[in-house]
Amino acid sequence: MDQERRGQWLRGVLDLCVLALLHRRESYGYELAQSLDASGIGPIQGGTLYPVLLRLQRTGLVSAQWREGAAGPARKYYRITPAGADTLRRTAVDWDAFASGVGTVLREVQTR
Repeated sequence: MDQERRGQWLRGVLDLCVLALLHRRESYGYELAQSLDASGIGPIQGGTLYPVLLRLQRTGLVSAQWREGAAGPARKYYRITPAGADTLRRTAVDWDAFASGVGTVLREVQTR
């Protein structure tokens, strides 16, 4: 996959993906990065993920809390807020419509 194009796509949807993962359960940055990679999105560097988490926190879509680690350093856990859940629901519908349109256009190329 073209890494520049992948980066452009990520900038458009990474916040939505992070909100979706946090809708499942609270998590910390490294665990979120692992989940994104395991889902097929690919590896996400901290320099990409943490600014997204900070922006989501500043806009009130997620909250964060430091917790002591059982066998290591403290971790900052993120949790989706009610406003974040509302935004996720609305944006997921918008994304489905947009992705469907893109898929329709691209399927035409794939079948030729």
